[in-house]
Amino acid sequence: MKLSDIPRLRVANQLIAPPSTADPASIVRRLGAVQAQDFLGALWALGLRGRGAGEADIEAAIGRGSIVRSWPLRGTLHFVAAEDLRWMLALLAPRMIERSAGRHEQLGLDAAVFARCRRVVGRVLRDGQPRTRLAIYEALAAAGIVTDESRGLHIIGTLGHAGLICFGPRAGRQPTFVLLDAWIPSTPTRARDEGLGDLAVRYFTTRGPAAVPDFAWWSGLPLRDARTALEVAGDRLRSEAIDGQRFWRGAEPGRPSRSSAAHLLPAFDEYTVAYRDRTAVLDPAHARAVNEGGGMLKPVVVVGGRVVGTWTRTLAGRAVTVTVRPFERLTRETVAAIEAAAIRYRRFLSLDRSQCDVLG
Repeated sequence: MKLSDIPRLRVANQLIAPPSTADPASIVRRLGAVQAQDFLGALWALGLRGRGAGEADIEAAIGRGSIVRSWPLRGTLHFVAAEDLRWMLALLAPRMIERSAGRHEQLGLDAAVFARCRRVVGRVLRDGQPRTRLAIYEALAAAGIVTDESRGLHIIGTLGHAGLICFGPRAGRQPTFVLLDAWIPSTPTRARDEGLGDLAVRYFTTRGPAAVPDFAWWSGLPLRDARTALEVAGDRLRSEAIDGQRFWRGAEPGRPSRSSAAHLLPAFDEYTVAYRDRTAVLDPAHARAVNEGGGMLKPVVVVGGRVVGTWTRTLAGRAVTVTVRPFERLTRETVAAIEAAAIRYRRFLSLDRSQCDVLG
């Protein structure tokens, strides 16, 4: 394997080309976790990896509880399969809580305050009805708990890390919260090593070829635990050296995608966000165009596994306009492929019309 093979292998392993099953929960289960801080973008991240599922189908899976949105990795919102959330939180959330301790102290959020928050929020949600963030903040305020200056965000995030709450279905455009134990069935606990091994297998099987620092970045594990995870995974993974660096992937070699299709990936898509080192798919000369700083990753256009530009969308009535800003001049064949990708995106949104403007 050569370094130039990595982009097309990742496109295939990440289920982008060819797309996988139409069942969104199966896609999430295979990927392990899908970053979902940008909710609508995360819906499309699943849609582009599936065959025929539209935005409404994925929201329905969330409404059924087969896909759950929570904070299992890096303290960042992700979609995970319902049966995976508890063991991922048990494995990864304690480190996130520990890392937040200093900020919590600054905000006056100690163990006693969090215990009060747990009682208040548990009482508000015990009837099984999803509640918006505002409703939870109002209940906390009525109990004398201040939520301004980002305290509310830290309270809700910590209760999520502790496994008390998770996101429920949206109420209109507003996110809601539910009690995790009431929302999804109970699941068996896992030994720590078992969880580490499973996480490594899911990551490297679907994001590989990738390096150990990439896995540590994605999972939020320290490097020593990331290496332990590889040891536990054993022969379920394989590695090889490429240009002096060791890369890991699933035990089955997999075939690189030979598709000439273009793909409109959303902001924070796993294809870009799941790696500390993105140079295999993104020319460093264009890295600032994708990530201007502050942890923000723009939606990107991918052709042949390489990032060739960024894109934005504009909605108007029953139409969507996709505006592409390529890094370099594109061939007519590539422009045609991007136009086809815009049509696929329009169908995912169940809209009537699409327009694709490729600048430059």
